[in-house]
Amino acid sequence: MPQHTLSVLVENTPGVLARVSSLFMRRQFNIESLAVGPTEIPEISRMTIVVNVEELPLEQVTKQLNKLVNVLKIVELESLNAVERELMLIKVKVDAQTRGQVLETVQLFRAKVVDVAQDSVTIEATGAAAKLQAMLNVLEPFGIREIAQSGRVAIGRGSRSITDRTLRSVPGTAAG
Repeated sequence: MPQHTLSVLVENTPGVLARVSSLFMRRQFNIESLAVGPTEIPEISRMTIVVNVEELPLEQVTKQLNKLVNVLKIVELESLNAVERELMLIKVKVDAQTRGQVLETVQLFRAKVVDVAQDSVTIEATGAAAKLQAMLNVLEPFGIREIAQSGRVAIGRGSRSITDRTLRSVPGTAAG
């Protein structure tokens, strides 16, 4: 099934996340990744939702999302026209013999060490999902103790913004 990344602008009010995610649940779509945070306008939040679904069911869900009162705008971001990143924290087992190799790997993937213990290092890595998976593949033989990973965040390339016209009509915002 094809993977789709949706950028959804919503009012920053309690319960919006539950309403949006329950819509996907009712349609029995698994959300692969979900990241939510405020935008440049405090009254507006951006949800980046990644789902594996065919085109027609996605179109139906998008129409239903648009009907939700707190949803302001939905845009499907295509990988070629968007900047997409994920954050991963990886705790890797090390000893005196392997520490140098792990640190070399960290540099190779342009990641950084954020915590050092006697028998482990914690690495912070950001990038596309493929880069993070490649890094995990290299680190796996050393022994991965723990992983924490964010959902994908994405934004369209270029100077256009999906918030430009949307925010002018939202009550309570500087533009509305």
